[in-house]
Amino acid sequence: MAMHIVLVEPEIPPNTGNIARTCAATGTVLHLIKPLGFSIDDAHLKRAGLDYWPYVKIEVHENLDNFLELYGEKNLYLATTKGGKVYTDVKFRDDDMILFGKETAGLPREFIQANMEKAIRIPMSKDTRLRSLNLANSANIILFEALRQMQFPDLR
Repeated sequence: MAMHIVLVEPEIPPNTGNIARTCAATGTVLHLIKPLGFSIDDAHLKRAGLDYWPYVKIEVHENLDNFLELYGEKNLYLATTKGGKVYTDVKFRDDDMILFGKETAGLPREFIQANMEKAIRIPMSKDTRLRSLNLANSANIILFEALRQMQFPDLR
């Protein structure tokens, strides 16, 4: 059993490193979709992931279209502040893929609009000055809800 975290054009190395560490610790597959805002060899990325990198199941994709050609038939969820459903309303299953956009802009607007039935959100304050949560925190919140629903498969 495995969940999938998909980062579309991530920009900040420590966020990706922290998410990679979570993926290693939970057996979750990490997908990185280019362009990346850093080199995979970046020292900040490695430092955030500590010595977990050898245990990360990682796939790098050239762009969103290439990713969708390979995985578009899978059960995809788009994590976005524009989501209509709260992430806890979703019934996650093994092999689901949760997509997150880049830190400064999120997922492409047209992609969200074309897939609104799969758009999920984390509830936040109604204060419009507060745009979103940190990417690594958001990925952890949703991933652990999915794992909880599946009764933490293969985890001790």
